[in-house]
Amino acid sequence: MGQVKLEKPEDPQVFCSHTEMRDPASLVEHPRNYNTHPAEQIRLLAKIIRYQGWRNPITVSKRSGYVVKGHGRLAAALQLGCSEVPVDVQEYKDEASEYADMIADNRIAELAEADQDALKGLLTDDVFEGFDLDLTGFDDSMIGVFDIDETIPPELADGDRDPFQQITFILHDSQFENVKRAMEIAKKSNQIKNDVNENTNGNAINWVCSKVIESYG
Repeated sequence: MGQVKLEKPEDPQVFCSHTEMRDPASLVEHPRNYNTHPAEQIRLLAKIIRYQGWRNPITVSKRSGYVVKGHGRLAAALQLGCSEVPVDVQEYKDEASEYADMIADNRIAELAEADQDALKGLLTDDVFEGFDLDLTGFDDSMIGVFDIDETIPPELADGDRDPFQQITFILHDSQFENVKRAMEIAKKSNQIKNDVNENTNGNAINWVCSKVIESYG
């Protein structure tokens, strides 16, 4: 009985400018890269690259040979089993310039501020009807994460809202991004349902606080 030969999936198409094509297994991550890449991020990135092809190369330093930009893309390529990836080999005049470019690539993206209303409007546009929103980096559960919750605590005869507590607090812009991200993670965890409270924002905050207490309490 003859052996069945399994064909290897074709590599994603390359649309971006690049210096050369290399085996991803031959690329070396920068030992000073401080960014970590969770499994869910790499899963999404691999899915996007498989669908979109390569829109950005992996940047490699000519002076050190290390990957400077594109560590997540490299991990996604390895997960996809790519035989070759587009590489942009760049010159850096010294070690400080190389480190600075790597840090800035991460940091500058963090400084962007998303207009939540504009983002929601874009993600709910008719053009995305039937489209896999994973390919945007978002999904259906993340649309409206910060919509105002219409759940109103039950009104008792005497007007008391017990056992519910309504809390308002003020955040600086730099703190808001952390809270927003924590709320998104909590709501995506599918662990925030609560039999005594239908308010999803309240349940998300409670879940985040419980994790802090578990770790540091």
